[in-house]
Amino acid sequence: MNQNKLYECTIIIDGGFEDAAIESAMAEAKNVISSKGGKIESVLEVGRRKMAYPIRKKAVGFYAHVEFTAEPASIAEMEKAFRYDENILRFLIVQLSSQLLEMRKRVEKYSVVIGSPEDQVEEAAEESKPGARR
Repeated sequence: MNQNKLYECTIIIDGGFEDAAIESAMAEAKNVISSKGGKIESVLEVGRRKMAYPIRKKAVGFYAHVEFTAEPASIAEMEKAFRYDENILRFLIVQLSSQLLEMRKRVEKYSVVIGSPEDQVEEAAEESKPGARR
């Protein structure tokens, strides 16, 4: 008896592609997840970022996180499909445990991620105040 579990897939697509090609590669990745029995919960497209090291001689990648529910048996099929997709430089699928989800909720509730847009807005507001140190 297989029960659906919650997973997160991080995908890095070649950042040198045009926006339309990246959108097409993301649609294909979502299609792979859906066709293998997964139900997509949320998609977070982080955007283009410089990678820590070159992958296939590429220095920039388009990062995306896809949360989905699926049966554990279908994960191997998804990984195989991603492995043979030439547009995807790297991918990682992890199961989200209840402890991790609880920790995420606490982080979202009580803190702001350093370097986030909210953090930058607060810094700009503090710098624009009269008498602010520089």
